[in-house]
Amino acid sequence: MPTTASSMFSVYASVTTFMMLFRSVASEFIPAPFRSYIYKALNYLFAPLFSRDLTLVVDELSGMTRNQVYDAAEVYLRTKIGPHTERLRVSKAPRKKNIGVAIDKDEEVSDTFDGAVKLKWRFISETKKGKNDSTSERRYFELTFRRKYMDKVISSYLPYVLAQADAIKAEEKAVKLYTRHLWMRYNDDDVANSEWGSVNLEHPSTFDTMAMDPEMKKMILEDLERFVRRKEFYKKVGKAWKRGYLLYGPPGTGKSSLIAAMANYLKFDVYDLELTSIYSDSQLKKVLLSTTNRSILVIEDIDCCRVDVGNRDSDSDSDLDSDSDSDRSRVTLSGLLNFIDGLWSSCGDERIIVFTTNHKDRLDPALLRPGRMDLHIHLSYCTTAGYRILASNYLGIQENNRHRLCGEIEGLIESTEVTPAEVAEELMKSDDADVALQGLVNLLKSKKAESKKKETSLPSVKKQQRHKKGIKKLLHIRLPWSKS
Repeated sequence: MPTTASSMFSVYASVTTFMMLFRSVASEFIPAPFRSYIYKALNYLFAPLFSRDLTLVVDELSGMTRNQVYDAAEVYLRTKIGPHTERLRVSKAPRKKNIGVAIDKDEEVSDTFDGAVKLKWRFISETKKGKNDSTSERRYFELTFRRKYMDKVISSYLPYVLAQADAIKAEEKAVKLYTRHLWMRYNDDDVANSEWGSVNLEHPSTFDTMAMDPEMKKMILEDLERFVRRKEFYKKVGKAWKRGYLLYGPPGTGKSSLIAAMANYLKFDVYDLELTSIYSDSQLKKVLLSTTNRSILVIEDIDCCRVDVGNRDSDSDSDLDSDSDSDRSRVTLSGLLNFIDGLWSSCGDERIIVFTTNHKDRLDPALLRPGRMDLHIHLSYCTTAGYRILASNYLGIQENNRHRLCGEIEGLIESTEVTPAEVAEELMKSDDADVALQGLVNLLKSKKAESKKKETSLPSVKKQQRHKKGIKKLLHIRLPWSKS
């Protein structure tokens, strides 16, 4: 039978009368704390019958993990704080320019979506006492709006909040440098426990300050930009959305600075992974799964890492059979290759893997092919273009106000092997351009003289080496009466 207006009014009047009677009796016989709980329970039971509003509860945690809607709301609501807000929480993290503002407990913030949907956010924090006087805190948002807009809020408004929060965080993001904390405590699977710890990456290196060839710099920037905008392309061709770089060259040529410049340019976090702290291929997979999207995974001095090349096809778990430390500290080449471009490498999006080495020729050819190390970047000795960037960075010398010593320095750099780090160190020794540049001239002349001295002594060195080889051959001749 359809519900009539008179029957609805009758029910409403009955419930209202009951509530008034209950309140008058409760105030006389029920203590105040219990009355509060009873009122909340009754309101929860009867309010939906008459209210046109709907409230969504957005908890801070979703099971054991963070609730992404809660985190997004926390960021998004900073931009919606109005003049009617009475209490705000303020904070400032180290190295951040601006003071952060957020709504305090029980504060409300209003919002409007699509010109018609009016919404109200309320932040609630509840502290509960548990056993042994322990306390737990539950924090959540209540989002209230007209019931008829439920579909629009869930399907359109909340995704809009998530997208806006992502844009705000990308703009304000402080790049993090992660490293692994390892303690030698093995669980039932005999695998060491570890976790990532982080600090803000405060390295000031950018592509503008990098002392490298302009054409190479342009090529790297174009490659990075092409990578980050090709999500759909990678998906279409069936490849994991990742990119591998090999940075190789002598020490001091700027490999670490280039990694920092890439992170600062893309706003990607950096994970510094030491393979010597990994005890098996299976642990290497766990480490990969614990990194986040939009990150750069760095493996420095890959030629110095202990990778078991001989056991390329061995089972990774067999590495844990031995009790010796040398056997525990082993990652197979097979496990490393699977980590780079196998099935496990596809766990996560928009990742860059950077390997560095001083000796490219020492690497296994299986590591060097495209798909593992896609782009090989040779960072060599300082060039004239690199010197000009360093002179501008450290001494403010520009092309339109060249110093009298610049021509001599550029001529020496073209014929001398000197790293950008050595040039930068010399330029830092004085704020006086005359003093700093004269010191650089002396350094370059000294290195050039040493290089010529080595070249002239090279024939005699080779002669000595041939003489030593001849003696070794004579010593290896077996005489008929010598014992075997």
